[in-house]
Amino acid sequence: MAGPSRRGFLAGLLAAGMAPQASWADLDHPDYLSAGKATDGRFLLAGLDRNGTILFRHPLPARGHAATAHPTRPEAVAFARRPGQFADVIDCRNGTELARLTPPKGYHFYGHGTFSPDGAQLFTTENDYENGAGRIGIWDTNDGYRRIHDVSSGGIGPHDIRLRLPGTGPAGLVVANGGIQTHPDSGRAKLNLATMQPNLSYLGLDGTVQDQLVLDPELRPNSIRHLALRIDGTVGFAMQWQGDTGADLPIIGLHSPGLRSRLMGEEDPRIRNLNGYGGSVAFSRDGRQIAVTSPRGGVIQIADCATGTLLQETRLSDVCGLASDQSGFIVTTGKGLIARLSSEDGEPATISRSDLAWDNHLVPIG
Repeated sequence: MAGPSRRGFLAGLLAAGMAPQASWADLDHPDYLSAGKATDGRFLLAGLDRNGTILFRHPLPARGHAATAHPTRPEAVAFARRPGQFADVIDCRNGTELARLTPPKGYHFYGHGTFSPDGAQLFTTENDYENGAGRIGIWDTNDGYRRIHDVSSGGIGPHDIRLRLPGTGPAGLVVANGGIQTHPDSGRAKLNLATMQPNLSYLGLDGTVQDQLVLDPELRPNSIRHLALRIDGTVGFAMQWQGDTGADLPIIGLHSPGLRSRLMGEEDPRIRNLNGYGGSVAFSRDGRQIAVTSPRGGVIQIADCATGTLLQETRLSDVCGLASDQSGFIVTTGKGLIARLSSEDGEPATISRSDLAWDNHLVPIG
């Protein structure tokens, strides 16, 4: 008698609750994720390989910002731009939608999120705008991404969020609290610039504040926005200046819990070319360098982490997305360019061009 078919075998596993779960190893998965805008005005999230080839396009209902990839399952979550009301869970095998998350009434998303180490929970940066409080939403990924509860972000205006790397301190999260209060009734207006107080908060997975960096008074208008983590646990952060003057102040910093922050390129006049705006930040693969992009300044700057010295500056119009690879850094632009930037010569080498306007972030997978 013939043995059971594969379809019948899988059906039996499904009935018994024993079906094998898809993993990143099951597919030739994308190397990067990026939100973008097509020429017809529609918004999307794209999965890209290392050659800039688009592997899938997932339509978004409005402009996207960043994304995060599940640690084991071939899933990613694409976040709306602030003040956003959607986060799409996407099957990275084909770009289809698995779920659409919406924040509770009186909340909106802030554009970023991250998964717990085992992937069982998703953490999202949010604004409780009626109370002017930053929150971290917590979602159960094994129960259809059901919302469980939320905890304080440790400040106002949480934007980027990262999971602390194993072996670099207590398990938990790093949150960039930009300090800026907003309300959807006022669009993207910043309501508290005179009193804003950004911070970098280290939270336990239960929301307990483990450590916190508050900037010196003269840097109070420098909103902490985006994060990168080095293998030793050092946090790189990029800021966005909100003051009337002083756009020549440092935009990149390094911090480790319990220590003072270190600012990059403090004495270098070229930091004014960032125009007070850090769009994305990333460490080199070896952790010796840190890079920042500025779409407002049209530049990428790379600094030496040990000395704080600004090593090089490259001009590239409307550049913002940034990630590292084995040979240096990868950048994307709002003009459809994906380019590689070598730390040796500083000149961008085109990887690909498309008709898409790439948005703020290039998110590596794995």
